[in-house]
Amino acid sequence: MNPPPDSVGDRLRAPRAAAVAGILFSVLFMTSIGLLRVVVPEDPTEAGAWLEAHAGQVATALYLVPFSGIAFLWFMAVLRDRLSQRDDVFFSTLFLGSGLLFVATLFLAAGVAGGIIIAYGVESDRLPGSASFILARAISYEVMHVYSVRMAAMFMLLNSALALRTGFIARWIAFLGLGLALLLLVSNRSLEGVVLVFPLWVLLISLRILYDDFGRGVAQVPRRPGA
Repeated sequence: MNPPPDSVGDRLRAPRAAAVAGILFSVLFMTSIGLLRVVVPEDPTEAGAWLEAHAGQVATALYLVPFSGIAFLWFMAVLRDRLSQRDDVFFSTLFLGSGLLFVATLFLAAGVAGGIIIAYGVESDRLPGSASFILARAISYEVMHVYSVRMAAMFMLLNSALALRTGFIARWIAFLGLGLALLLLVSNRSLEGVVLVFPLWVLLISLRILYDDFGRGVAQVPRRPGA
């Protein structure tokens, strides 16, 4: 005999796990992007003068990327674990595919950037300004600002649509997610700061999940007689 379905107010099997994973992803991802933005110019065709003084800081930023990806996979898995039981295969497949492709493109961009740092350790005199450096830098920039951003937008779009259908988060957050997703889909690659829209949105969802879960926990605490 199958257990009865959960109520509308309990859409997530482990809401706190999803919230904690989402917060970890947001903090790690934004920290990594922040460290890179401080020392690496936005222009993907620059010659790489930052390598001499800031290669170590860039390596530290790239070191955080795998952990942010793992946290995002955990966040996505906890959400899908519950939502996949309430939606059709079509939306569930797109939800999973867009999330996985976001992580894959994120890792690819970070991997190419990491390759630049390794190559600089071997060819510190010849790498900056070379055709190999410009190509690797352009690939990393393009993958991050075009493909990762578009996959993040798809994930936001699907997650917001599912939220409107299931009510697992507030409707105003779902509508905000739809608007931000459309912004990311049509944004230009040269728009600075657009990469941060996605982790900020995940952070908002995570904090809302924690708030709702805490509120339900307080409501369920029985009062002592005479209190």
